[in-house]
Amino acid sequence: DGMKMDNMSASMTQGEVRKVDADNNKITLRHGDIKNLDMPPMTMVFRVQDAGMLDAVKVGDKVKFDADKVGGQYTVLKLAPAK
Repeated sequence: DGMKMDNMSASMTQGEVRKVDADNNKITLRHGDIKNLDMPPMTMVFRVQDAGMLDAVKVGDKVKFDADKVGGQYTVLKLAPAK
């Protein structure tokens, strides 16, 4: 499965943080195309896999992220500041 991960980081989606809801483990992102989800650019709420991810970001931050459907909910699996 190592291949898939390398692939993923290359295809991380660009986004901008619009809202951080740490109490509910949610983040609102304005994002570009999410290729693996066939999702066009839009602003939407995602769950985060790990609440600690939210400590590193604030509203207005530019980020790169990986998202997937987990248990029927769109979930951010990886989140990093955009360089």
